[in-house]
Amino acid sequence: MGSVSLKIGDGTARFKKVSYCSSALNLLMLFSVVTTNLFALYAFTSSPKNTHHLLIPHTHKNISIISEQVSLILREIDSSQKKLAQMEKELLGYESFDLSSPKVTSEVRTFLTPHLLPLGKDSRTGITEMVASVGHSCVKSLDLLGQFMSYKVNGICPDDWSLGQKLILSGCEPLPRRRCFGKIVNKDGLVSFPDSLWSNYSDKIYSWSGIGCKNLACLNVKKLNRDCAGCFDTGGGYERLRYVKGRGKNDFLIDDVLGMLGNGGGGVRIGFDIGGGSGTFAARMAERGVTIVTATLNVDAPFNEFIAARGVFPLYLSLDNRFPFHDNVFDLVHVGNALDVSGRPEKLEFLMFDIDRVLRAGGLFWLDNFLCTNEDKKTALTRLIERFGYKKLKWVVGEKINGAGKSEVYLSAVLQKPVRV
Repeated sequence: MGSVSLKIGDGTARFKKVSYCSSALNLLMLFSVVTTNLFALYAFTSSPKNTHHLLIPHTHKNISIISEQVSLILREIDSSQKKLAQMEKELLGYESFDLSSPKVTSEVRTFLTPHLLPLGKDSRTGITEMVASVGHSCVKSLDLLGQFMSYKVNGICPDDWSLGQKLILSGCEPLPRRRCFGKIVNKDGLVSFPDSLWSNYSDKIYSWSGIGCKNLACLNVKKLNRDCAGCFDTGGGYERLRYVKGRGKNDFLIDDVLGMLGNGGGGVRIGFDIGGGSGTFAARMAERGVTIVTATLNVDAPFNEFIAARGVFPLYLSLDNRFPFHDNVFDLVHVGNALDVSGRPEKLEFLMFDIDRVLRAGGLFWLDNFLCTNEDKKTALTRLIERFGYKKLKWVVGEKINGAGKSEVYLSAVLQKPVRV
């Protein structure tokens, strides 16, 4: 038996997968209870003066009653299972994307309609038509999807990437917009690599639509998230010192972490940074000849454009879907408070399993200054990590004073993925 957990709105719907064996066992138990009760009723209500020749007709009558009751129960169970299956389909969005709905734009309809291959059946795959996909949660945001897909085919895409990001954050991924040209932003003033890693950049090379701030100076006085306070100030401030000079025992240094793996373990050549802010971790790794892919969205800031301007690899990706990487490809996975999934244990479990999938055996999982808002949260994360059997190379729980003068508990760790048979 297993379970499927779905994010719907602010809650979670859970459906249990019931095996055929458990269903048969339930029916057998139910039949036994009904049979026992009916025979007990018969025994108490029957007259002791009944003659032997009346016993057989009464027995046939009781069996007939039992048969009818069991048939009724089976019909009710079958009806309930069909209703549950239909509810699951409706909640998932399956078979509910009505292409004839007036809310469905012509471009969505064109995108989702199967198209026959021009040369017929493909000899390698056996397919005869191209079928596009769209996230099942898109059906829950038809109004937003309609706005996003109302564009001129072969024209310039509307300057509304923030609208697309709202759809992504609602689970509508991948986005179906395909047939328009992206807005061009002049990139004059880019600095060549490796100077680009720490140079100041012109505000004009970024798209500021949908963002409150309109320049980097504005961003640098804001705390955009727990891992990005002044993180766009690459010319000075603490961002220039991150990973090479710590401010506390929870701040691990890059050279120390790389030394934990050593060349005997193949070293670190390529890694994945989840929720990597402005790309400083990737920049520090690039100085050491390591390629890092940084996954982030553009929440309140042009993170992806800024990371690209530094000459490192941005990946515009939410954490609601499977990572688009093959198994066992990364030597290192680095993550901070992006691992915080708002108290949803199922989502954290999905994320941890995907991290484990893309990390090679013997690779390093670096948990960097994860805020433990309470003891239960720390315990839940610790138990989940222990399930994977990682070797603890370094594990530090420490306290920091936040801006409000209150003490907060943080967990930092470097763990090594085991070789599993």
